[in-house]
Amino acid sequence: MIDEIPLTLTSLRKAYSGGTKPAEIIEQVYARIDAVADPCIFLCLFSKADLLAEAAGLGAYDATKPLWGVPFVIKDNIDVAGKPTTAACPDFAYVPDETAYVVKRLQEAGALLIGKTNLDQFATGLVGVRTPYGAPKNAVDPQIVPGGSSGGSGVAVAHGIASFSLGTDTAGSGRVPAALNNIVGLKPTLGALSATGLVPACRTLDTISVFALTVEDAYTAYSAAAVYDPTDSYACRVSTPALVAPPADVKIGIPSAASIRFEGDEAQAASFSATIAGLTAAGAEIVEIDFEPLYAIAEMLYFGPWVAERYVATESLITTNPDSLFPVTRKIIGSAEGISAADTFKGFYRMKKLVNSIAPAIKACDALCVPSIPTFASVADLEADPMGPNNMLGTYTNFVNLMNLSAITVPTPAREDGRPGSVTFIAQAGEDAQIAALGLLVEARGARALGATGWPYKAEALPSDASDDVIRIAVCGAHMTGLPLNHTLTDRGARLVRTDKTAPDYGFFALPAGDVARPGLVRTAQGQGAGVAVELWDMPVAAFGGFMKTISAPLGIGTVALADGSAVQGFLCEAVAVQEAEDISDLADWRLYLASTG
Repeated sequence: MIDEIPLTLTSLRKAYSGGTKPAEIIEQVYARIDAVADPCIFLCLFSKADLLAEAAGLGAYDATKPLWGVPFVIKDNIDVAGKPTTAACPDFAYVPDETAYVVKRLQEAGALLIGKTNLDQFATGLVGVRTPYGAPKNAVDPQIVPGGSSGGSGVAVAHGIASFSLGTDTAGSGRVPAALNNIVGLKPTLGALSATGLVPACRTLDTISVFALTVEDAYTAYSAAAVYDPTDSYACRVSTPALVAPPADVKIGIPSAASIRFEGDEAQAASFSATIAGLTAAGAEIVEIDFEPLYAIAEMLYFGPWVAERYVATESLITTNPDSLFPVTRKIIGSAEGISAADTFKGFYRMKKLVNSIAPAIKACDALCVPSIPTFASVADLEADPMGPNNMLGTYTNFVNLMNLSAITVPTPAREDGRPGSVTFIAQAGEDAQIAALGLLVEARGARALGATGWPYKAEALPSDASDDVIRIAVCGAHMTGLPLNHTLTDRGARLVRTDKTAPDYGFFALPAGDVARPGLVRTAQGQGAGVAVELWDMPVAAFGGFMKTISAPLGIGTVALADGSAVQGFLCEAVAVQEAEDISDLADWRLYLASTG
């Protein structure tokens, strides 16, 4: 047995590049599972022998795969072919033929799936104890609830059993377990991660989420999984740029002194105040906002018409075999039977009015920062009152999905009583990278351990968005992420900044076949061409000369105009070379062209 390696991506990459084998990490993971000795974390733990065989199949270390050899787990409402999906309801269980879209993307990036984790039945709850399989124990303090509904996924990461995990988030299930277990919880923009292969709770609100030991790890896993799925009717295309330091003058909204809720928990109030003081010292402008409209929106998730969506997801079971549902779950979902179509529309109207009343204040800020939870709830609290503490835990989470906002829960130094500190950043849809960068700043403040592992967190400086030490390069073909020549960028330390488009001034052509399929980008008259999809990469200046030596005619590097009017260096093609090439300007996207040709 090797000395234990912290399961952060940075540590794993260093170990793998130094000769550590994935099989050794798998042995470490299963040793951790034995040491933790919590049989309620997993509902389906995969065979170690199968994982060792899968690890051997990875071959030699491949640094181009961002999750190569990285162990992860998923919530058991997400499908894996040939493995049971239960949603924590034995009578609902089935064995799917297909693996969920996001899981496939993660496996393609090199990740190793260890098993499927426990949850609040049908993802209904924020406490993690509403399961007939027995509740997993909170990794930090067994007296506290583990959080839900993605309880097993959060606990597994906090114990160092997995580098990251997938949960789901409808009311806060991808954030509350993070706050309770001293880890990161990223709730992405709705539709950024495909819901194909997910058992729905509220189909219009459900978001697959990511737990990890660090912000960067959560964001890396999210970026690998955030591939557009045309079969998911709620899918959207998102950009996953590299994390860069936020501007010094960022404006952050917080609950006003009159509206902030801590349920009398002075340690939680002091922890939040310390985080805000740190943001202020870093140059942030803090703006107080009346959160009462947001609390009213949050209340509508379980006490408004959206509970009917949960009924739709379980209708066949609750109408034919209601006793198969956990009692509290049946009570919550069954309340939808009294909701009429008229009630539903009234709910829509009320929420729209509330959203409009608070939207200007939110839009005036770059992000919101809130306590992740008002206070903690114990297992004993839930035994005495199965509903009240659950509703309390959703105070700062329930409104987020209803308003289609993005959010990330980030650990802060432990509170004065030793319990985990935590805040959550919230922003508009599509701003996942921006709030993750804010999370990195907070995460780095003060000393803390990773989850309940005892492994120390080590902060790394973020690059700024503009630097004299790098050259920004636009790539539009085989050099893009995951394509054959991308390694010529990554091998030289280049970092993906974001996806973008050129100005509508370019022709786009599929060049005659060679060893590697490549497109040609040719400047046309202004406004007479297409806006072509590109990725923007920052390469160290010192590496740029060596990179230029890899580029052969008819391609070269020149100035490329972007859609926003700015200009960067990028690939251009000699006009003579496209005379016999296929014009694909109507697609204006190399990935779409490759997909169209199979």
